[in-house]
Amino acid sequence: MRIVIAPDKFRGTLEAAEVASALAAGLTAVRADLDLRCCPVADGGEGTLAAALANGWEQVTTTVAGPLGAPLAAAFGRGSLDDEPAGLVELSVASGLALIPADATGRRRTDPLGATSRGTGELIRAALDAGCATVILGIGGSACTDGGAGLLTALGARFLDAAGTPVPPGGGGLAELARVDLSGLDPRLARTRFVVACDVDNPLTGERGAAAVFGPQKGADADDVATLDANLGRLVEVLAAELGPVAREGAVRPGAGAAGGVGYAAMTVLGAEPRPGVDVVLDLVGLDGQVAGADLVITGEGSLDSQSLGGKTPVGVGRLAAAHGVPVVAVSGRCTLSADQLREAGFSAGYALADRDPVRCFTDTATMLTEIGREIGEQLAG
Repeated sequence: MRIVIAPDKFRGTLEAAEVASALAAGLTAVRADLDLRCCPVADGGEGTLAAALANGWEQVTTTVAGPLGAPLAAAFGRGSLDDEPAGLVELSVASGLALIPADATGRRRTDPLGATSRGTGELIRAALDAGCATVILGIGGSACTDGGAGLLTALGARFLDAAGTPVPPGGGGLAELARVDLSGLDPRLARTRFVVACDVDNPLTGERGAAAVFGPQKGADADDVATLDANLGRLVEVLAAELGPVAREGAVRPGAGAAGGVGYAAMTVLGAEPRPGVDVVLDLVGLDGQVAGADLVITGEGSLDSQSLGGKTPVGVGRLAAAHGVPVVAVSGRCTLSADQLREAGFSAGYALADRDPVRCFTDTATMLTEIGREIGEQLAG
């Protein structure tokens, strides 16, 4: 009997690979004859690189600019897609909000106007140096709202004020923007396929834009939000002088506001193809081949809720399993879905740690997952 274990991380407690390992330990304790395939996955945001590395991709580490400009060691994944070399760049490992240290009270000393996506662009450049023909860009968890200007700067673009001087980094610096010079963009970009893993449909500006919706999460107050939104609008108008109508059209595309506007830069300037994050990850880890012919799939994430139904990892895995006619069960830290909702989402069963012990599920997550794995194994044996 082949069982595929394909969970996402349980945020704050275990990485996806650790979740899969704990479940596998419980299953094998009951049924040593099982053919277990552990395939950690993610939804295209934080944890995507870890999932790829756990599934055979190579880690390549380099030094890049962090979200506030200080150098840091960051990695991208190198692997293969369609028999060609590919790179996986996860924005959060270079330009993520979680990279900004917290003070003694746990508050992060954010800089919503000055935070930059430059480090993500430097990772892309490193992937090009490694010969990658395709670059997958997983965006989510960003600290910046710079419209991707930092990312493009790292790839050779120049963002200049009226005097021809580079504007300061971050979304705040775009207030001085008068001209964008794309003539120095790395020529390798034109022959590289870009895929952006994106699960939000926000435009770049306006009441549903990058600044208004996501800025407060990055430390922006009401004045900062207004400034950033206006500056992103300025970026669009100045880029339009260089690119024409496509710059304005790109600003209203679904996902343009993702990661502080990195989605806009990726789609409008790099020509990136937007795809649902979980679909991108399932492709790059080859889950389809693992599930074909399996007897059971186990998936899950830290919180299984209404947002999960919008296309998060467990639902994506469940959809793939259903296409192969393979039953799938969900394991989560907590679950707010009803039995009917679980069934309608395609799950034959659901197991939530918090329902068993709301305290221990945080302090002893791995052991509880092993217990659930054992329970599933006993049901199979029966």
